[in-house]
Amino acid sequence: MSQREFLLIDISNSFTKLAFSSRGRLGRIERIPTATLAAGTLRAAIGTRKFLHAAVASVVPGKNPEVEKALGSGICWVGAGVDLGIGIDYPQPRSIGADRLANAVGAKFLHGAPAIVVDFGTAVTFDVLTREGNYAGGVIAPGLNAMTDYLHSRTALLPKVKLREPRRAIGRSTKEAMQSGAVYGYRGLIKEIVREIEKEIGVRRGLRLIATGGDARLIAGQTHMFAAVEPQLTLEGIRIIATRNFPPGR
Repeated sequence: MSQREFLLIDISNSFTKLAFSSRGRLGRIERIPTATLAAGTLRAAIGTRKFLHAAVASVVPGKNPEVEKALGSGICWVGAGVDLGIGIDYPQPRSIGADRLANAVGAKFLHGAPAIVVDFGTAVTFDVLTREGNYAGGVIAPGLNAMTDYLHSRTALLPKVKLREPRRAIGRSTKEAMQSGAVYGYRGLIKEIVREIEKEIGVRRGLRLIATGGDARLIAGQTHMFAAVEPQLTLEGIRIIATRNFPPGR
């Protein structure tokens, strides 16, 4: 069996994604519910496949020891202390989420700067790259499913809904009304936050909006604001970081 260059792992709150990659391309992506991530489940997912190096972005610190048990030492943990290829203009660099840094790296090297990455995950995050390609901070808002799940759990009559493109703005049922509120509401949220970011950084011309995360195609795919929808941007960023921290032949 051929040996892969990298094993890439993205540990988020809901799911853990892993992929093998060459220096220039991701392989097939697999998902494990993060709640079930342990040394054994990770070893089972890897199976007999071999790799030279591992790079991990984790926002669930409690799972990191399980990854170390499965993979051993020598892991590149994505964070402000490794070679990212971007500058960081932020008061406490080590407090930035690893996934947000990976997104910023992926955006810069795949699409250029200035840019805003909007990640539609458990939370909706906005991460800003300046003209110089430096990470400048961002915005965090509740995720779409978090909002609809909260409405369901905190009310007696509102149902749990599956998000989809609304047929109309005025819902003709409770589910339609909730879908409309979520989808159109978040598109409005994006426009307003982006407008305020543009004012603060003094950039509008040439500013690229990149969408990623589980709900990216639903929310961003129907608008003309985004330069690209990159569902696997976080893993692409981890791949790029791995190439910088594990030079060829090392």
